[in-house]
Amino acid sequence: MFFKTFIERVKLRGREVLVTAREGAGYSEVVALLSLYNIEFFNRGTFGGANLNDKLKASIHRQLSLMEFIESHDISRLVCLCSVDANRVAFGLGIPIINFYDIPLSDHTTNFRKALPQARLTLPLSNKAFRPYMVPQEIFERFSLESDQIHSYPFLDVVAWLHDFVPQREYFEGVLLQYDLDPNRPTIVIREEEYKASYVQKKYPILYEGLGKIHQLLHANIIIIPRYETEPLEREFPYAAVLKDKMVVQHLLAFADLFIGGGGTLNSESCYFGTPTISTRSFVSHYDKLLIDEGLMVKVDTVAELIDTSCNMLSKRKDPSILFGTMRFNPDEIVDEILK
Repeated sequence: MFFKTFIERVKLRGREVLVTAREGAGYSEVVALLSLYNIEFFNRGTFGGANLNDKLKASIHRQLSLMEFIESHDISRLVCLCSVDANRVAFGLGIPIINFYDIPLSDHTTNFRKALPQARLTLPLSNKAFRPYMVPQEIFERFSLESDQIHSYPFLDVVAWLHDFVPQREYFEGVLLQYDLDPNRPTIVIREEEYKASYVQKKYPILYEGLGKIHQLLHANIIIIPRYETEPLEREFPYAAVLKDKMVVQHLLAFADLFIGGGGTLNSESCYFGTPTISTRSFVSHYDKLLIDEGLMVKVDTVAELIDTSCNMLSKRKDPSILFGTMRFNPDEIVDEILK
């Protein structure tokens, strides 16, 4: 999603863009999104799951697959969100690397002990690196980059794909009807943390232990946007609608009465629309901190906090312009720098 506009702008300048993705058992989110937005892509490699051995095997196989793919094309540069596999292959073949990254640490300070392994394995290989303005320049420099290799942009990543998005109430209500939900009840949209990712230490129980009580107290529609397999969620939350088909979830986020998320992207999207937003994430990133400081998101750390905050925030919308109205999105400035 982040690169959608940039891909279009690069193509308008007569350059060819090759997009790669991966999927695997229980994980098809990226390829489903690319298909949903009609972005052509090459599927290379698989997702290894939560097990470390399986992750490493999948990574090694994917690097070989990417290498064979690149060898059959004339590639002038790699542009990515710090993919370890893509960075390793591009470095090995001498292809210049341009990385974008909005979460180099699992923290909102400059504590380098919280540097994500993914960042450690990729950012030092960058010929250029882009950071959103709220991530300090110092952090990127500590990944062995010179200051003139680092470029900042004045917006949260979600602005790149939401700046021209128009939410549709009809779409939102159509989803409620599709899942036999009551349109007269408030609607709470849920997203799990990416607990199988290498940067999350474990599956934290707050959301799973608190959701039943929230449903009982607020008599609300509960919609879960799955990150992995749907069946375990359907068994654990029989009162909730677990989305099965890939859809434009931004319409749901825009009109929900509350969003509870354990990740970063959908939380930011929800805040963009002024929807009351609760974070159950196990850490606070730099952009999380910005959203919290601006009063657009609340972080909870216990089941009791989650239940109380949900009751207090339901249907109390925020004014997102206090933050997002200050941001400037000029994709051509970034494309100019990518193509230099």
